[in-house]
Amino acid sequence: MRELHIRVLAGVFAVAGILSWAGARLWNSVGTLPSVPLAAPVVLALIAVVLLATALSIRARLRAQRERRPGAKGVDPLMAARAVVFGQASALVAALVSGMYGGTGVFLLESLDIPARRDQAIYAGFSVLAGIGVIVAAIFLERVCRLPEDDEHNGAGAAPAA
Repeated sequence: MRELHIRVLAGVFAVAGILSWAGARLWNSVGTLPSVPLAAPVVLALIAVVLLATALSIRARLRAQRERRPGAKGVDPLMAARAVVFGQASALVAALVSGMYGGTGVFLLESLDIPARRDQAIYAGFSVLAGIGVIVAAIFLERVCRLPEDDEHNGAGAAPAA
């Protein structure tokens, strides 16, 4: 497996943000801008919590396995690979969604004097923060599942833990 690159995630975030900002300007000139749902930051935060819990669980199981604790459950390589794939997919989607809400939020900064727009800007800001949380949790999960041999090759590719 190839590891996530921050440059790719930042590029997806930036492109989505610019397109969303331009789309919000266009949409607002034609009609009413669609609202930012309150559920957006909540769902992103839940995904970040799931990724973080998975990473902490795998890390604890790997540590117990390395220390050869009696009764320690090992980590199934296929399960670790699936967790890494879920983390990578979540990070890419979070970068896209965060960029989209970030661009909309920047557009909404022009009209903070309107209470409804101010609320939408706040929801967009929390969505961006929650999306960054998903990305951080996904990168942490990827680092936890990296094989020791991968560190010697300067991160040429992250593989699931054995």
